[in-house]
Amino acid sequence: MTRAGQPAEASDLIDIDALISAYYDRKPDASIPAQRVAFGTSGHRGSSLNTSFNEDHILATTQAIVDYRRTAGIEGPLFLGRDTHGLSLPAERSAIEVLVAAGVDVRVDSRDSWVPTPALSHAILTYNRGRSADDPGRADGIVVTPSHNPPADGGFKYNPPHGGPADTDATGWIANRANELIAAGLEGVARTKYSDIDADTLGSYDFREAYVRDLATIIDIDVIRSAGVRIGADPLGGASVEYWARIAEMYELDLTVVNPDVDPTWRFMTLDWDEKIRMDPSSPSAMASLVAKRHDYDILTGNDADADRHGIVTPDAGLMNPNHYLAVAIDYLFSHRENWPGDAAVGKTLVSSMIIDRVVEGLGRRLYEVPVGFKWFVPGLLDGSVAFGGEESAGASFLRKDGTVWTTDKDGILLCLLAAEIVAVTGKTPSERYGELEAEFGSSAYQRVDAPATPEQKAKLAKLSPDAVTATELAGDPITAKLSHAPGNDAPIGGLKVQTADAWFAARPSGTEDVYKLYAESLRGEEHLRQVQEEARAVVSAALGG
Repeated sequence: MTRAGQPAEASDLIDIDALISAYYDRKPDASIPAQRVAFGTSGHRGSSLNTSFNEDHILATTQAIVDYRRTAGIEGPLFLGRDTHGLSLPAERSAIEVLVAAGVDVRVDSRDSWVPTPALSHAILTYNRGRSADDPGRADGIVVTPSHNPPADGGFKYNPPHGGPADTDATGWIANRANELIAAGLEGVARTKYSDIDADTLGSYDFREAYVRDLATIIDIDVIRSAGVRIGADPLGGASVEYWARIAEMYELDLTVVNPDVDPTWRFMTLDWDEKIRMDPSSPSAMASLVAKRHDYDILTGNDADADRHGIVTPDAGLMNPNHYLAVAIDYLFSHRENWPGDAAVGKTLVSSMIIDRVVEGLGRRLYEVPVGFKWFVPGLLDGSVAFGGEESAGASFLRKDGTVWTTDKDGILLCLLAAEIVAVTGKTPSERYGELEAEFGSSAYQRVDAPATPEQKAKLAKLSPDAVTATELAGDPITAKLSHAPGNDAPIGGLKVQTADAWFAARPSGTEDVYKLYAESLRGEEHLRQVQEEARAVVSAALGG
């Protein structure tokens, strides 16, 4: 019997002392692929326990970022923040040692506390407002977080002056340089012992106050307060805990921090689908304890450890599917933000729901469909040509009320507050509104599953041409598009998407396992979805040569 959704037990908890000892004691071997620095869509991640996130990794990666800043002509301050994972504080201190030795103007949290990813993005953009793209005084940042990953993991993410996730050109350069430094035994890495750094050497910034005070420019907080919306916010033991408390205090909202506890073992979590502790606010298993409280509040929300993801729980439906909430958010915002640019597009990743396409069409707006990864929305959010950018994995951000940029990274706190605004203004929960959208546009059945694939098949899938698909129908309907590049920006999707009028599937190779990810959706219900998935496997198998 699965323990998914059940409270964690003592045997599920990590040994924090052992985790931190391993961070300092274990030395990576750059000739072993699993021990090299590797940036995914959200930075380098790993665990000290398997020698994939250790002191040498962080010293080398930070030095690589210092070197990258020089080549890019970035001389302004670097904002540095961390989340609540056990490895985040040691890694932050390692980074400080290198940054101080390099003479970088480091700005750390003035309260020596946790910094959500959106607060760091907000800080970078606030500092850089009015500066030209080639101004050497621009700021950038590092956030130390593995997001929703289990407690034994660490993460290290670089945000350049545009405030969002670094693109592959930057992360590839940084990772290659870091691995060179590790292979050279850290020769070329300068550091100042943390114990020798006095308080005056480090700059400080009140991330929390700057972010929370600015929320009134993007959310209609007055209407939330006047409507008396009862909000329950669960930080899931993450970096947003003190932000939610400050939001309640500053704006006098009926807002309860449901669980204010912070513990790097996350002993208060319920287990995720695979019986691991994982702070994923879009997972019904990880959110089970919060869903049980759904009748106590008008809206319940959850965030992951760095608060770049959101989870929305309503009294009538429980935990909303992330795709469903994105559709509701888009429908609401483009109907209630009169000062947004009239030609601004709606950004979605190409594995997000077709319901979004139909909502956007109904709004008379342009759809901007991009590959997986929030980085693709950064230019549009910066210049206002994309008013909303969202991912199927419960990450999104949007413009301020006046149509200017807020963050260029995902903001889970923002999307949670938006849910309260929707309740206050419409008198309906987001799930009730989604029911109306489904009645208008079709009933969505959506699922992502993994299917076996050899490394050779994965490499072939990543470079597949639409011509490799010979089928003309999918689940009884004519195929209307076969895509290897995203319609919005013509960027390669690293896989394949096939669609019909009422269904689609997309196949992408996993970056870490010998599987490919198969996303599929039907607007004609579960049975039709199963047919789409079955035929999708056959289409992919044929395209891969068996």
